Amino acid sequence: MPLVIPPALRAGDVVAVVSPSWGGPGAIPHRYEAGRRQLEERFGLVVREMPHARAAPEWVAGHPAARAADLHAALVDPTVRGIFTSIGGDDSIRVLPHLDLELIRAHPKVLLGFSDTTCIHMAWRRAGVMSYYGSSVMCAFAENGGIDPYFARGLEATIFNPGQPPGAWPANDEGWTVERLSWEEPANQSRRRIRTPATPPRWLQGAGRVEGPLLPACVEVLDWLRGTEWWPSLDGVVLALETSEEQPSPEEVLRMLRPLAASGELASIAALLFGRPGGHELDPSEHAAYDEMLLAFVTDELGRPNLPIVTGLDFGHTDPPWTLPVGVHTVVDPASRQISFTEPCVSAPEPTEAGLGAPE
Repeated sequence: MPLVIPPALRAGDVVAVVSPSWGGPGAIPHRYEAGRRQLEERFGLVVREMPHARAAPEWVAGHPAARAADLHAALVDPTVRGIFTSIGGDDSIRVLPHLDLELIRAHPKVLLGFSDTTCIHMAWRRAGVMSYYGSSVMCAFAENGGIDPYFARGLEATIFNPGQPPGAWPANDEGWTVERLSWEEPANQSRRRIRTPATPPRWLQGAGRVEGPLLPACVEVLDWLRGTEWWPSLDGVVLALETSEEQPSPEEVLRMLRPLAASGELASIAALLFGRPGGHELDPSEHAAYDEMLLAFVTDELGRPNLPIVTGLDFGHTDPPWTLPVGVHTVVDPASRQISFTEPCVSAPEPTEAGLGAPE
């Protein structure tokens, strides 16, 4: 069944902020406010917080049904055009049993988030609606010293661009960072994080052009869904995995992949993409160990020496991240070393809807 494509966002649109996992806005309000200001000033959006978005973290943790209710309220509100997560966490899986899939499909709206929001993306996917694996209000929108241009470009190409395919995933020439500056210290908000020089994606192997729907996810969170009704089909997908700030080792990632090989679920994926490993304590020289693990696993254990593998990609727990539409038709071409998104990711809003147009 084809995915329903939500309407594009435009400056002047109302977006709802939800906290489906950790109650970050209640814990570190100045960090949340920095992200909210960027939504309003850089993108011209009107932010509306759902009832429990700013609740204390302890309260949010104890009420997964209320988190689901906030998502439902944002869906049925006709003035809300999109839903942005405040932050990730580690227990949005508890929200899943409370979600109404028919409601999600009846009111298709942009859903933006990453990391633990992988669980919510799988609910949107199961409901048949495209969603967007990007960043959250307290992360890239609240970037220290101001929003990164590469992140803004990816957002505009994906959720503000109705009827036009985003095309090729561009290289990040700004440099990247996972430096950790304490969010609890307000003075750090204006302190620019140190950038590591930009490095191109690494094409480890691949024979011939392949294509399929894109499935981006945080590998640790996706692993939690194995054996549940929320587990997605991997048949024919371009599987894009990334690791969290908890910095799972190559050996730990391998242990998450091996059950998928044993079940046969990786036998028919079209390509394997891998984000730059997360974790501020991980030296860039250690990234090669993940490449070596993936290459050995795919060739020796999976028995697929021609499967395209691309690593070092800018999404997920690296900054700045590109925004990836969940389910978009994607072409991976080892000959040209290009990954392209070849269909529109958002539809044209109705002419009668409020909104002033895409941001400048």
